[in-house]
Amino acid sequence: MSGHSQFHNIMFRKGAQDAKRARMFAKISREITVAVKLSGNDANSNPRLRAALSLARGNNMPKDNIERAIAKATSSDNNANYDEVRYEGYGPGGVAIIVETLTDNRNRTASDVRSAFSKFNGSLGETGSVSFLFNRVGHLLYKAVQGGFEKAFEFAINLGAENAEEFEDCIEITTSVESFASIRDHFVKEFGDPVDSGLIWLPTTYTSCADDTKNTLMKLFDILEDNDDVQKVFSNME
Repeated sequence: MSGHSQFHNIMFRKGAQDAKRARMFAKISREITVAVKLSGNDANSNPRLRAALSLARGNNMPKDNIERAIAKATSSDNNANYDEVRYEGYGPGGVAIIVETLTDNRNRTASDVRSAFSKFNGSLGETGSVSFLFNRVGHLLYKAVQGGFEKAFEFAINLGAENAEEFEDCIEITTSVESFASIRDHFVKEFGDPVDSGLIWLPTTYTSCADDTKNTLMKLFDILEDNDDVQKVFSNME
């Protein structure tokens, strides 16, 4: 595994299980709710909601789940406010890890993330303590597209994407942060909804480690991703 492909490999591995799929739907639902609370329920004028809905469709999330998430955000009874909080630290083997969360209780989330790191001999640092080892980029992932990789590659480059790669029967496109929303919308119109999309942390350097350390790291990733408040986990594990 290397770089951002490591992240989606974890997602696919876990998504194969029904329980993990349900958790993925819960995370997407939370993103939909937050997007609606911030900028309304009109996807045409709300880029964040448009992205969340595309992600939901790309992962075959039931329509009822999507409607419930939107209704929850617009309900007068919903007083929950979610904060975006990023945690950074090092896992076993000196691997840099970034954890992105959406939480309505910062103390609970901080305690849970710190506990997970401690359990596997990792350590949390201050914001910025490891993010300098990553670049912030836009990211699109398709399992397949009509016309194949060559068509997707040409389409991406013509739109100004930074890169397009094919591996493990998947197609991944990376973009600048500034051009991500526009390129994503063009791809959705041309190829349909991706199975993953968003802004990610792409490592600029990688840390190699022994197999037993990798196994420990995977356990740490599992615990973090099983947390309802955690949206995404990134690392520079080689």
